[in-house]
Amino acid sequence: MYPIVTITDHCRKCYSCVRSCPVKAIKVEKSYTEIIAERCIGCGNCMSHCPQHAKVIADNVAVTNAHLSSGEPVVAVLGCSFPSFFHHCSPGQLSAGLRRLGFVEVHEGASGVELIAGEYRDAIDNAKLPLISSHCPAVVDLVERHYPQLIENLVGVVTHMVAMGRFLKQVWEGKAKVIYISSCIAGKFEVQAEQTKGAVDVLLTYRELESIFKERGIDLATLEEEPLDGKEPHMGRIFPLSQGSFQAFGIEVDPLDTEVVTAEGEVNVMGIIKDLAAGRISPKLVDLRFCYDGCIGGPGRNQALTEFSRRNLVISHHRKRIPYRTSQAYLDAAPVSLSRTFADKYAKLPTPKGGDVKKILHATNKFTQKDELNCRACGYRTCREYAVAVFQGLADLEMCLPHNLQQLEEERGRLIEKYELAKRELDRYGDEFIVGSDRNTLEVLDQIKQVGPTPTTVLVRGESGTGKELAARAIHRYSKRNDKPLVTVNCTTITDSLLESELFGHKKGSFTGAIMEKKGLFEAAHGGTIFLDEIGDITPKLQAELLRVLDLGEVRPVGGTAAKRVDVRLIAATNKSLEDGVREGWFREDLYYRLNVFSITMPPLRERVESIPQLAHYFLEKARKKLNKHIDGIEERAVSAMVKYPWPGNIREMQNVIERAAVLTHDEIIKLGNLPLAFAESYAEEAEDVFDLRSFKKEREPHVLRVEKKLIQRYLADAGGNVSKAAQLANIPRRTFYRLLAKHGLKGRTIRAREEAED
Repeated sequence: MYPIVTITDHCRKCYSCVRSCPVKAIKVEKSYTEIIAERCIGCGNCMSHCPQHAKVIADNVAVTNAHLSSGEPVVAVLGCSFPSFFHHCSPGQLSAGLRRLGFVEVHEGASGVELIAGEYRDAIDNAKLPLISSHCPAVVDLVERHYPQLIENLVGVVTHMVAMGRFLKQVWEGKAKVIYISSCIAGKFEVQAEQTKGAVDVLLTYRELESIFKERGIDLATLEEEPLDGKEPHMGRIFPLSQGSFQAFGIEVDPLDTEVVTAEGEVNVMGIIKDLAAGRISPKLVDLRFCYDGCIGGPGRNQALTEFSRRNLVISHHRKRIPYRTSQAYLDAAPVSLSRTFADKYAKLPTPKGGDVKKILHATNKFTQKDELNCRACGYRTCREYAVAVFQGLADLEMCLPHNLQQLEEERGRLIEKYELAKRELDRYGDEFIVGSDRNTLEVLDQIKQVGPTPTTVLVRGESGTGKELAARAIHRYSKRNDKPLVTVNCTTITDSLLESELFGHKKGSFTGAIMEKKGLFEAAHGGTIFLDEIGDITPKLQAELLRVLDLGEVRPVGGTAAKRVDVRLIAATNKSLEDGVREGWFREDLYYRLNVFSITMPPLRERVESIPQLAHYFLEKARKKLNKHIDGIEERAVSAMVKYPWPGNIREMQNVIERAAVLTHDEIIKLGNLPLAFAESYAEEAEDVFDLRSFKKEREPHVLRVEKKLIQRYLADAGGNVSKAAQLANIPRRTFYRLLAKHGLKGRTIRAREEAED
């Protein structure tokens, strides 16, 4: 089992482990990060920096329990820093607790330090190259896996853990299992290494041992002390302290001496290794420990204590005399081999080509050297190192902080744009949609739902006021472009000279008044939809330009020579017969066929009689909100009159009639009298056959209104359309006459024009 494992369900790809790994030994998978065994040095940084605790040590508790219950003798060796972790009990109580678990002997790893002390002194005396200490497994792996050119510089001596394991195996003639208890995660890697395999069977961390005690219900502080086994160490006990190895090995060090160098912590160790590899320094011996504060500051340390407290505990243990039980076998034991060899374990990663790096940089919006901020938020020194790591699978595009911020800003801009677009649409159209349950309306809705999701060009036909723009908006709403703009253009409201500029844009100075470059509406609608209302009114020149857009997907600004690509869906509408236009020559035949791919005909209101009551109440609701006026509904006679009315202005006329009636009514209901006179006349014609079913008052009202309107028309005609004169002839106040004109929808000049036309 690999010593460090990833709990994939816990990993949230925060990239903290990737950034903190000094040798970039973590690859990025789809939903989690994983350690690359060939590159990992076991420093434990990934575990210390993971906020989700997704990187954990492989649990050796089960293996330890299996050995203890196997019936074979199992020997425990306490790492040199054990006093700084088990500070709540004495060494004798810890020994007693280990024996209760089933260990037959308990030794100190400090004895292993004293075993290798002489080997280090000899190595220094005979050194011909700058030496690198090999008692830190993380440093050894760093050299073997990442700086193999320095392998010959490593001191060819085993670690104190392996030395102790070999010594115990020899004394027990290989019949005992050796379990080493330490805070060193890299030691778990060393136990499995080919050159040191077999010396120690299991490396158990202090926390794992603590969990076993809790599982067994053993309270160390309540136990009676029992002696430890083997030869009692002395100076070896200060080995875990900063520079403690020199004192433990009996090497005198001068603080001003540059021949013997010591360094602790990731940054210092990496710096010295790089200096050695580059030949910038050449000391006699470099004593390196990857953990800060030496071995008392390893990843398995007691985090409840400060460095100073842990240091004091180790020194206190060194100064005390504790009970020991030394058998003759340890006194007579022959020396064991303490040498070791090292192997080149360098794992070469794929090397990207120049184009690969450039492609990755472009993917994070780095197109020039100025864009390469080298902020190091990704954990790499430069953007190019990061790009290489992405190519090698050691990093992810999402790790680039400036790129992420830029994407967030762009996304924020897009969201604001969508919000403003939606707000404008709501302000203009509110929740307006196609209303109706008649057969013609339902057929139109089915066609809209079918063509909406497609990119097909749509031609909406129908009389003026039938809701062609509403249909276009419904098509856009059902399309896959509904998160992009819908740009509407009424081709009859813009002069021919300006419409081309509006649609396709213009260059500065292309015509009088073109004081700056302008982007056209087709460009503004890029990615979305453009709706051209009254397409039959555009000039032949514009028809040719529009055909170019449909055929090539390009627009050419007025006064420009270069075409611009646009991706726009076109919806056109007309109330004219384009077929007649093709026959009569005022509409291009080729453009007609490009527009008439899918045609939807909006039915006039007179063909939607079944939906008129529903529409009337829908527009009443809109008028009520607009006018902020309480109106309960529409009386039945008014609805009946609307059903009979031919509605030449279609939906638009109906909306205006309802709003006008809502303004005029003084009650909480719209009555027939609030509608224009034409509705009363149509209702009166219908009512002639059912006179006996009506009350006198209800039947009289439409006739009175009709007579009243004709009288007003006559007075206006006699006065030549002059309202003041007509009021004098009628012998009523001018203000009253104006109210009657408004009531019947009449204007003085209209009457005069009608009279002149009849003459």
